[in-house]
Amino acid sequence: MSKRIERANQLIKKELSRIILKEIEFPSGVLVTLTRVDSAPNLKNTSVFVSILPEKMSLKILELLNRRIYELQGLLNKRLKMRPLPRICFVEEKETRKAGRVEEILETIRKGRC
Repeated sequence: MSKRIERANQLIKKELSRIILKEIEFPSGVLVTLTRVDSAPNLKNTSVFVSILPEKMSLKILELLNRRIYELQGLLNKRLKMRPLPRICFVEEKETRKAGRVEEILETIRKGRC
């Protein structure tokens, strides 16, 4: 991945996190985190990976984000001074869940040996 793409990903994640924090009110007890951003090499499209706790709220929160995607895209476009501006797409982060499951298994193994 080129340095330009990496910098663009970091900038998009930072600014979009700020926008979501200010503009979207999530249900009580829900934690939403932008974990990573993956842009296409031509910067036309960007996948924004979102981790949601509790997991049972994932579908509802993704629907909420996607309902407001045009508003979020517009706010992001105003803040970023880059061209082309990638179109954002929210994706549920599954890698974090897998890592958490591995940690649970390792903890179970540790407890079994001690």
